[in-house]
Amino acid sequence: MYFSVCLFPLLLALEQSSVVIADCGPCSLQGCEPVVCKAPELLVRDDCGCCEQCLSIEGELCGGKAEWKARCGPGLVCMSQSQGQGEETQLAGSGVCVCKEDGVVCGSNGRSYHSICALHLQSWIALHSGKDRIHKLHDGECTFAPVFTVTPKNIHNVTGAQVYLSCEVKAVPTPIITWRKVTESPKGSKLLEELPGDRVNVAIQVRGGPSKHKSTGWVLINPLTKEDEGVYQCQATNMIGEAHAEGTIKVTEQNKIQRTIHISSDDEI
Repeated sequence: MYFSVCLFPLLLALEQSSVVIADCGPCSLQGCEPVVCKAPELLVRDDCGCCEQCLSIEGELCGGKAEWKARCGPGLVCMSQSQGQGEETQLAGSGVCVCKEDGVVCGSNGRSYHSICALHLQSWIALHSGKDRIHKLHDGECTFAPVFTVTPKNIHNVTGAQVYLSCEVKAVPTPIITWRKVTESPKGSKLLEELPGDRVNVAIQVRGGPSKHKSTGWVLINPLTKEDEGVYQCQATNMIGEAHAEGTIKVTEQNKIQRTIHISSDDEI
């Protein structure tokens, strides 16, 4: 009796496994659809060991029922997610591949990746393109010197107006922005005047953003005077390096414009 009780689960397991194998049926390579993976390391055989298929990468679907059983690539796990509605409803029981190790990493190519899995994928792609393998240098984003994404413009306005120049810089660590006015000494040498200094009509504003590791700076002049004419320099620095970009302000005195208009009116009369 004891032998029969113990034997029953074993027979049941064998019966279930035989059903799974039977579901696969004979392997016909002619019926397999050709596949092209993002990297050869993602190419595997399906659950029946017959047709080739690609392992899913980070962010792609995985799991599912019936014949659709996508698997995640190395270093990834299939995480279930709530199903959508309408035409974009995901297949029942499906999930999405996520990296086992979370966090941004810096690659040996100087680029930052949102996860170690993303770095590995790019490393595979690089190797099969004849480039060097990419390895992790450290956790966190790669550091780099300031790079301007928006440079100050050249503007022209009249005295009494309100004007401003702006700049936007990205760097890791996040850069510090300062403004200077470029002037010349009596001997012709270049001088940099830190702003706002003693100028009561000049205001400086700096803030982080509009995205991570970016800084934006403004120099606001109100009211504009003839003395404010010149070259203005946005200076960005961090522990890696520094960079600067320049814009100019040209000023026309308003009374001269009025005299020109008045003279033109007299000529017409």
